[in-house]
Amino acid sequence: MAGDAMQAELTRFKDPSLARNLMRAIDKYTPEGGATLMEVCGTHTVSIARAGIRDLMPEGTRLASGPGCPVCVTSNRDIDTVIALARVPEVTIATFGDMTRVPGSSSSLLAEQAAGRSVQIVYSPLDALSLAQANPDRQIVFVGVGFETTTPLVARAIKRAAELKLPNFSVFAAHKNMPGALDVIVSDPQLKLDALILPGHVSTIIGIEPYRFLAEKYGIPGVITGFEPVDVLQGIAMIMRQLHEGRADIEIAYARGVMPEGNPHAVAAINEVFETCTATWRGLGDIPGSGYKLREEYAGFDAVSRFQPDVEPTVEPKGCRCGDVLRGIMAPSECPLFRKVCKPENPVGPCMVSSEGSCAAYYRYY
Repeated sequence: MAGDAMQAELTRFKDPSLARNLMRAIDKYTPEGGATLMEVCGTHTVSIARAGIRDLMPEGTRLASGPGCPVCVTSNRDIDTVIALARVPEVTIATFGDMTRVPGSSSSLLAEQAAGRSVQIVYSPLDALSLAQANPDRQIVFVGVGFETTTPLVARAIKRAAELKLPNFSVFAAHKNMPGALDVIVSDPQLKLDALILPGHVSTIIGIEPYRFLAEKYGIPGVITGFEPVDVLQGIAMIMRQLHEGRADIEIAYARGVMPEGNPHAVAAINEVFETCTATWRGLGDIPGSGYKLREEYAGFDAVSRFQPDVEPTVEPKGCRCGDVLRGIMAPSECPLFRKVCKPENPVGPCMVSSEGSCAAYYRYY
């Protein structure tokens, strides 16, 4: 019965009549000439494309996809470093599936696996921890890629490895936090954003406070919303109402998933194991305070320090405009490689690899 009730509740968020009512509100409140909104989260990009929401927007209104896919924003240098770690003879790379197909300068984890390197797909950092326990003769390196949603899980895995005194578990930490990237995005003169559709997943962890600067410093409204069609339309309607009323606030349209304070326990787990640092984002460059590195007491679990891999000179993929897509200044279909050279079966850049990538979403739904 509980499952039936949950399914009925979710069905409401796909209700065509509710969607039509929200579209009327969007049409009513959209400023004359339209507006440019960015959906920050890769899951939002896929939801918007799948439901055809981009095509429903009033004339002059643009939904730009942002840097919300963690695989996509991982720099080429970081990909090359992971590949170099895979070439260390005693190392087994444990990673999520999407990462295996992301091309580096001259190879990928999938190509390295085909060449005989040890690469294992896992579904959580705890799987990697179990892999280390089951294979004491191998050095297990977990590839930690993701935003604030996945970082607490990696922090817990590292803390558990410390408690167990596991000598064969380490992490390549390429985690990032979203607010720093948003600061760069809203400052971009090429983009000229009017508002942001803020990520539901990340916000379950960090809450509303880290986004306040968008409204207070830049006068940019933002609404945290969920991922079903009615969720997204509700978020857009709330944004348009703010624009209509001349307000700039950070609001929650996803109250069933996000509390204003977020999840303090998850944030505490991050802060216990990690400290912020400068991180390199594909398309956005170096952003101070936007990444995480292991604190000194956990530095022994840093895979790069432990193995000091020989990383090849980084070469960016020729002709790939993934960086401009991630900045929101270009739609995937405007890239000269899109559908011609760059396809899911032969991706040139990570935006075509990841299930949350803008290029993959456009390829599938447009």
